[in-house]
Amino acid sequence: MSLLEEKTKGQYDAAQIQVLEGLEAVRKRPGMYIGSTGSRGLHHLVYEIVDNSVDEALAGYCKTIKVTICKDNSITVEDDGRGMPVDKHPKMGIPAVEVIHTVLHAGGKFGGGGYKVSGGLHGVGASVVNALSTHMEVEIKRNGKIYKQCYERGKTVTPLEIIGESKKTGSKTTFWPDPEIFETTIFDFDTLENRLREMAFLNKGIKIIFKDEREGRKKSETYHYEGGLKEFVKFQNQNKDAVHPDIIYFEVIKENCEVEVAMQYTDSYSELVLGYANNINTTDGGTHIVGFKSALTRIFNDYGKKAKILKENDNLSGEDVREGLTAIVSVKLEEPQFEGQTKAKLGNPDMRGFVETSTNENLTAFLEENPSQAKIILEKCIKAARAREAARKARDLTRRKGALDSFSLPGKLADCSDKDPAACEIFLVEGDSAGGSAKDGRDRARQAILPLRGKILNVEKARLDRILNSDEIKNMITAFGCGIGDDFNIEKLRYHKIIIMTDADVDGAHIRTLLLTFFYRYMRPLIEGGYVYAAQPPLYQVKKGKDVYYTYSEIEQTKLMKELEGKAGKADIQRYKGLGEMDAEQLWDTTMDYNHRTLIQITIEDSAAADQTFSTLMGDKVPPRKKFIEENAHYANLDI
Repeated sequence: MSLLEEKTKGQYDAAQIQVLEGLEAVRKRPGMYIGSTGSRGLHHLVYEIVDNSVDEALAGYCKTIKVTICKDNSITVEDDGRGMPVDKHPKMGIPAVEVIHTVLHAGGKFGGGGYKVSGGLHGVGASVVNALSTHMEVEIKRNGKIYKQCYERGKTVTPLEIIGESKKTGSKTTFWPDPEIFETTIFDFDTLENRLREMAFLNKGIKIIFKDEREGRKKSETYHYEGGLKEFVKFQNQNKDAVHPDIIYFEVIKENCEVEVAMQYTDSYSELVLGYANNINTTDGGTHIVGFKSALTRIFNDYGKKAKILKENDNLSGEDVREGLTAIVSVKLEEPQFEGQTKAKLGNPDMRGFVETSTNENLTAFLEENPSQAKIILEKCIKAARAREAARKARDLTRRKGALDSFSLPGKLADCSDKDPAACEIFLVEGDSAGGSAKDGRDRARQAILPLRGKILNVEKARLDRILNSDEIKNMITAFGCGIGDDFNIEKLRYHKIIIMTDADVDGAHIRTLLLTFFYRYMRPLIEGGYVYAAQPPLYQVKKGKDVYYTYSEIEQTKLMKELEGKAGKADIQRYKGLGEMDAEQLWDTTMDYNHRTLIQITIEDSAAADQTFSTLMGDKVPPRKKFIEENAHYANLDI
């Protein structure tokens, strides 16, 4: 019996709701509780409420969760669980549901038998969402009745009242995010879809129904996967070719912890190992991922030598045995220890040994029972090892001897004079013409320029040894100074802003995508650390009389032309086809000047979604790419 199926021992009523502290600080410092007040934080509100419903499912009481983006852009989350407790809290003297929504760190997750396993953000979910919403309504079906209570910005505005009768049970929460707190209050369907689909994969058997009822965006999806993680791996690999037929799967339950693993090798050259602890994506890994990876390396070396596929003196590295691997490692435990507020890394020491032992027993058994598939996987690992050795030799040529060895920098690089990485930035510029303007117009103390000739290699279709034979890629690696692969060291990064500056056309977008694919696959810490940006060059220059204006989108241009309509004289409009059309002064004024430029920071919201996007856009399979283009063509603004 899994923890998902196991009924929680003990009752779920007011006595299980323990109070730790008040709610006052949430509105003053929302970022501490939800990460940011941008789009990411906004969507986090939904996850917090959904997590509460999933906790009911983990306890064995909930089968269906309905999430709706309503016409007015509010969110409703409804489940068929037990319904939140409505009896009076023994300490607070008010209904338990009111305690859950108005007191920070109050919930069934702090002992008392409410939940054995739970996710959510340190149990602060419902109260934080309430504090950051202009209005919240909660309806509860329990004890044969329907209860309702309303709140505004964390404060109770109506008493808990009975509004009807029902034989069903469950909780329904509707909230309106506060525009005083958030930079945007418009929810993105795709962002929520990725997380809700992920939750359904991680909890086999749960049904999540997701609807968008907004005008012009009406859509409905249902996520329900009896195969759980096996279906998750299949979904992630849909744009890749598997090298062996079976998805390797095992689940081990021991006392109060559980590990579930699904994995399969593809013909890809990159790895995707996703870790979860109590449904939370541990993007920085942790003890469960360390245990899985160390077991993987040892098992393939041991089996390879035992089966005479590997020579006694040959050893595969961790990098070799993970090339082309898609793996999902999901653990569930009673007392998770997370490092950092955002729960990016699992810290429980005992999980390493538990996952390592479980992987060792089950993966070894699979290899021994399926020798033909085992041989295919080992041969792929051996090819990866040969390529790694070739890559090591190529990498030696790109490795700088020291930060002050300027003679070893690429000849095309116009470096900056300042040696403080925090103050320095490098522009990756499309073409020699634009590179020349950028070199002449830059701040020579802090801005370095590296012109790129043409389109760089598509790294999605090449191993590292071939990648390191590309001059453009070697130039970037050498200029950045932080190495690549096993040698990567973020501490040696020479510029804390890496700015992609390409033309505002289709070719420019393609070059930008190629660069981002390279960074994501081989230098991901650059993106995760917030060091990668895209410059925003203008689309138009408009001259009217002595005045010169620059606009950066068609919407801006239309607005400007309307504003200039009533003024005397004819406007002279130039549509920039490329950066090379600008002289040094124009490029500085519009795109490089610290005080006037616009930079877009590149971030990774969801590793699973990012991996699939790069595989779709840059991989070998044409049908998925064609489908992606057809579904997203209406977002494109092409100048043909």
